[in-house]
Amino acid sequence: MGAYPVPVSESGENVRLGAAAAFLQEDRLKLFAFTVAEKHNEYLWVLRAFDIARANYVVLLHAADIADTLAKNGPAELELSASEIAPLLEQLHAWELLERSYDGSRAATLAEYRNRHFVYQFSQAGYKAFRAVEDVLGARLDDASLSRLVLPELLADMHELAEANRQADGDRIYRKLSRLDSTLSEMATRAAHFYLVLGDLVRTTEITPETFLVHKDALLTHMREFSSDLTRYAPKLADAIAVVESTGISELIERAAVSDERMFLSTAEREADWRARWTGLSHWFVAAEAELSESERLREGTMSAIAAVLSLLRRVTETRKGGVSRESQLRHLAGWFANTPTEDSAHALFHAVFGLGRPRHLSMVHPDADIIPTSRTWWEAPPVEISRTLAETGRTPSPGLPGRLQRNDGGIRRLREQQLHAQRVRSAAAQSLATTGVYDRTLNEQETEVLLSLLNAALTARVRVSGHTSGSTGSDSGVKLTLSDSDTSTVVRTSRGRLHLDRLQLDVAEVTRR
Repeated sequence: MGAYPVPVSESGENVRLGAAAAFLQEDRLKLFAFTVAEKHNEYLWVLRAFDIARANYVVLLHAADIADTLAKNGPAELELSASEIAPLLEQLHAWELLERSYDGSRAATLAEYRNRHFVYQFSQAGYKAFRAVEDVLGARLDDASLSRLVLPELLADMHELAEANRQADGDRIYRKLSRLDSTLSEMATRAAHFYLVLGDLVRTTEITPETFLVHKDALLTHMREFSSDLTRYAPKLADAIAVVESTGISELIERAAVSDERMFLSTAEREADWRARWTGLSHWFVAAEAELSESERLREGTMSAIAAVLSLLRRVTETRKGGVSRESQLRHLAGWFANTPTEDSAHALFHAVFGLGRPRHLSMVHPDADIIPTSRTWWEAPPVEISRTLAETGRTPSPGLPGRLQRNDGGIRRLREQQLHAQRVRSAAAQSLATTGVYDRTLNEQETEVLLSLLNAALTARVRVSGHTSGSTGSDSGVKLTLSDSDTSTVVRTSRGRLHLDRLQLDVAEVTRR
């Protein structure tokens, strides 16, 4: 049980939707960023210092307070000063695990007051994220059991709940419903954890016979007693639920909602919540039409688990008698792979042991290749009928016609037109440079690009001879740039800015063709 979808009213629905939009899933996942950060150990101990202070009813902490707390309760190798803790607190505040506020009372001078001494405390979501991490770190994953002792408590609470409803005792109804909800939720959680651990035990190959044989009797007894108690108490609990409902389930829900202490939920929302909880509680022991109740499913799961444990016990016992186990078989197989003389022998051994060969790939074209071209993937193309010879041997019954060449004439024509247009624009810009020159005007973007290309070619061909630099040229798009020495520096204005040439003169002219 635990959590149920709760219908909300129209007024409360807008508030909940607004809160969900303001605090998205990505924002909540950001709360766990400290677990994978470089200083995750330091972040964790800083949060533990807040938790220690919270247990002593101290909420707001300064960096110096955290340093003192860690010096008393932290490990010996963790030595953090207040100046080192301050950036950790700022980062935790950025991750929204902590809330920050000003503390002007700590300032002794005006400069310290301007530095804004900060104090920090857990945010509501940050504390939940920290507790979730602490629960995972402190959990014993091998500690699992079925809680069969809660079944008589559930039966007694059901009878007391019916009596409280007859007497119209709302507070007692609320306490009993809360106790039933938490007890049944704990039983479901423990059962799910138990079967998860049991499944890992059954599937594992590393358990030793000695370890399993020591605990097998306790394990089987535990499951058998739980199954028998569940079989005995399930009909009684179903009858008790019928007795409670006969006293008036609507009145019971209304009285529980009135005594509910959740002030931020309206009465209608609390009634919907308790009605959903009671529906889930009754579904545990009362089967719906053509469905099994949760107690019947749990009983069947227990019987299946007993069969799986007995099968594992038989396998462990046979392994102990014969001396051959899956572990020993894998060790022998690994030795065979290590002793194979060639790589081909290793591949042959792999195929013989695991029976995994290379898949046979078939290639066929559709009879009408114009409708279904060969370039279409198998995911999109419809299936094609193949011959038996091709399916069994991988050989085509007769040579087929070569596939048609798929030409994209439209795309080729568009690319060619773009190429010719760019070439014409570049030639026009080059002719403009040759006609009007490069000085005493501002070159446009196309002219600038042609000039830079010519200048790059000319500077690349420029060499120094006998201490002097010889003139050089560069040609492109039917024009030639001549680069010569000058007594003064020259400036060329372009659309990209001014181009300063140190003691160089540029001359652009058309290339003379023979």
